[in-house]
Amino acid sequence: MKKGKHSTYRPETVVIHAGLEPPPPHGAVSVPIYQTSTFSFESADEGAARFSGAPGYKYTRLGNPTNCALQDAVCALEGGYAGLGTASGMAAVTTVLLTFLDSGSHMIGTDAVYGPTRVFGTRDLTRFGIESSWVPTEDVSAIRKAIRPETRMIYIETPANPTIKLSDLKACAEIAHEINAVLVVDNTFSTPLLQRPFEYGADVVLHSMTKYINGHADVVAGMIVSAREEMHKRLAPMLEHLGGTMDPHQSWLVLRGLRTLAMRVEKAQENARRLADWLESHPKVTWVSYPGLASHPQHELMKRQMSGPGSMIAFGVSGGLQAGKTMIDEVRLCTRAVSLGGVETLIEHPASMTHASMAPEARAEAGIKDELVRLAVGCEAYEDLRLDLEHALATTGISEISKKSKTRG
Repeated sequence: MKKGKHSTYRPETVVIHAGLEPPPPHGAVSVPIYQTSTFSFESADEGAARFSGAPGYKYTRLGNPTNCALQDAVCALEGGYAGLGTASGMAAVTTVLLTFLDSGSHMIGTDAVYGPTRVFGTRDLTRFGIESSWVPTEDVSAIRKAIRPETRMIYIETPANPTIKLSDLKACAEIAHEINAVLVVDNTFSTPLLQRPFEYGADVVLHSMTKYINGHADVVAGMIVSAREEMHKRLAPMLEHLGGTMDPHQSWLVLRGLRTLAMRVEKAQENARRLADWLESHPKVTWVSYPGLASHPQHELMKRQMSGPGSMIAFGVSGGLQAGKTMIDEVRLCTRAVSLGGVETLIEHPASMTHASMAPEARAEAGIKDELVRLAVGCEAYEDLRLDLEHALATTGISEISKKSKTRG
């Protein structure tokens, strides 16, 4: 999908129609599942031509029509040059890092980032002579202080997981390009409907499509989108060699989920706005981190670089870790599970679940407090969600505290 293909349409239209060019055979409205491992050739010469770069498919690890339809669709939404579907979100992360970082190079990453991303950088990449610094990228000065002569990448997740802090995309791009580094943005939490990093100078955008883009908690998948052709030409061979490509049926399921992305994001975001307001006024909630609240430190930044605050909320329960665990144990409607972005509301405790692989001191430095509860708001009726959380908070047994004494996270 070349940049600008769908530039005349709004995102709500693009999610429904992207990936259908050229139209599927026989007038099919849905992209077919090309469930095949290999593709035949009319002749030896045709096979040789395809392996030399001529148009056409050869082997599903190297390309498949269903996979390409999904890649084109997400690329159109992001406004990039080309997309690469991956078997998981972590396959997207590792492919990007291994493409642009060589032995002796250095990367700067968001400190509060998806736990396995940071663990891969601090534990696995070091085996290959690649070093990393994890800093609060919402603070531009912290990024500048971490720069070394060998810095080749700035990797940001905004909003950050699980603190929901925001990094300034434009400022990060300017810093990266000053030092000839690549700016990589994990856009999973926002989706391209709420945030388009290429418009602010990002070089590579990636997603865990397991989350919002698929939206039904039934597929694990990832996506890499490049801003320019030269980036894509470096990433594609690495993905092919690592083997983390998508299965056609997996791609078809994500395409099916993609078509309702705009409706799901709108509904979940509206629920999150109302729940964040309610949680901020609750006597047993000590702080709330949600970009749609005026109390959020990067509220104004959200209004500049996002078209909405999304549906992820982090908050603390008075009484700390034990109170938070009690509250999570008592929900009846919200699902106790990791991940996010599905139609169902999920609630989890990052310090003991999604970010347990991080060292305790690293979590503390990143602001991932033991009391932090992460709420991935879904598409249920708002009143049902509020009543469920109200019941769960009532079981924590902590006496009320005055709103004036609260701190904001």
